[in-house]
Formats: sequence, structure tokens, C-alpha cells
Amino acid sequence: MSASLDALAAVVARGLSGSPKRLPAWVFYDAAGSALYEQITELDEYYPTRTEKKIFEHHAESMVDMLVDARPLSLIELGAGTAAKTVVLLRALAKRVATTFVPVDVSPSALSVARARVGHELPEVEVRELIATHERALSKLETLPGKKVILFIGSSIGNYEDDEAVHLLSGVSRALGPDGVFVLGTDLKKSPARLVAAYDDAQGVTARFNLNALARINRELGGRFLLERFAHVALWNEERSRIEMHLESRGPQEVFIEALGRTFHFEDGERIHTESSVKYDLDHVDRLLEASGLARKRSFHDEDRWFAVHLITPHLGASQATTA
Repeated sequence: MSASLDALAAVVARGLSGSPKRLPAWVFYDAAGSALYEQITELDEYYPTRTEKKIFEHHAESMVDMLVDARPLSLIELGAGTAAKTVVLLRALAKRVATTFVPVDVSPSALSVARARVGHELPEVEVRELIATHERALSKLETLPGKKVILFIGSSIGNYEDDEAVHLLSGVSRALGPDGVFVLGTDLKKSPARLVAAYDDAQGVTARFNLNALARINRELGGRFLLERFAHVALWNEERSRIEMHLESRGPQEVFIEALGRTFHFEDGERIHTESSVKYDLDHVDRLLEASGLARKRSFHDEDRWFAVHLITPHLGASQATTA
């Protein structure tokens, strides 16, 4: 198998052997999953993408004032996807300073769209895509010359347990260097009813996205999952302040995965935990940053304060943070 298939096989074997069973969220994002995610971002129920984009549209110039100096700048986006929101910030940056865009993603198809979008809308911006997980990318970015701005938006940080988030953010801190800036998007706490609707839409797009994790295992690892025998479940976990997505077995069943040479048993109602999406308050954000050697410099919000985009540096006290 290729390195990418080896990685997929390893996480599937480990995740389906555990109790409870789980799969990491990146398994969603092959070409089919990336296309489904783009559909999700356009759904009426799914507010995060359009809300965060409005924050960039309203505050990009103020952000750029805090990001640029006289030096060329590299904007590195972790989990770039198709860069639909990022072009707003890139456009403002490119007016002020020579900018290189480094989109990082595990999906080659998404990166192809990102390169084409930026190339069409901002031909003056150099694009150097990187196919990698966040952690692998950060180790490579430490050697990137010039001032670095690392972008991690879409509240993707919410997919991580707090200890995992601190590990990732510590890697960001090292990769930034002494004068880099980190731009972090976080979804904020709000009505559980609104949150559940955002992850269980009426058209069933999110359900298809969730089930694509199993479809990918079938396609790439020779899995024998019958998708109709698993149900999409989205629920609010108040104790952990997060939306959870699961795939629930409809009846007891055995599933063979050829590449692993193994059969996995599922009880009736047994779930595979496929994604968590933490909803934050600012105190929670600051605790994660402090533990990672980072702190907020300024936070930007939408009018309803549903979402926030934070500008973060390695060497600024949290008490100095301001909001807009």
C-alpha cells in the first residue's frame, strides 16, 4: 500500500478495535467527502462558514494591519479545503505585501480547487500546496523562511480533545517563530437546537458526509460495510460543550475489511464516533492557548457573536487581548 493507504489502514484498525469505536475526522475528506463538505457549507442550517466569511469580509483590513510589516509573507492554511473564505484575507494581504499562499490539506482534489481559485482571483499570489496532515505540515513549516502567518479556521480546532488541541497548538507556536501570527477561528456556544440542526440537516447531506467515512473504507481498503445498515447520529454533549457525530449500527453485524484481513463485530446500536465539534467561550480558548505558549492579541466577532476569529502571537499576555 501507499503511505496514505497505510495511514488510513492504521487509523481504521486502531479505531474499530477500540471501545468505544472511533475514526478521526480526516477520514471524511477524500474527493467525495470534500465535495459533500462543500455542499454542507451552503446549507441554510450550517451557519459557521458564512458567519466566519462575514467576519473576514468586515474586518480583513484591520486584520492585515496587525499581520504585515515590510517583509514578504507566507500565509499557511491548515485544512485549507478549497480556500473559499481565505481569498478574502489573501486579497487584503496581497494589496500590501508580497504574499505566498501555502494551503495544507489531506485532500488533493480540494487543494486543486484551492490552487485554481487563488490563481484565477489573485494571480499575483504564489501558491505552494502541501498534501499533509496538520502535524506533519507543521514540522516542515518550521524551516519556511520569512514571516509566517498560520491560518486554522472553520473551528477545525473543535475536532480535537483539549489535550490533542494543546499538542497541535504547541506545534503551531514552534512553527511560527518569534514574530509569526496565528489566525484561529472558533465556533462559540449557542442554542443546542441550532447546533444540532447544523449537523443534521433536513436534506441529509451531513448524513451522506458522515457515511462517506465508511464508503471510503470500502473503496480504498476493501471494506464490506453496508451503508444502509448504519445511521447518522448528531447530538449535543453538554458536559463537554460539543456536538458529536456518530454512525450507529442498525442491528448486530460483522464487517470484513480486506486490506486489514480482519472482521469487526458491531452490536445493535453500537456507535462509531466520527467527529466532535467543540463550541467555545473565550476563557476556554485562552486556557488552550496559554498551555501552548500562545495568547490572543485580538478577537473579531460577527454581530450575533456566534463565531470568533482570533489573532494570536507567541509572546503576548492574554490580558492584552481586545475584541471587535
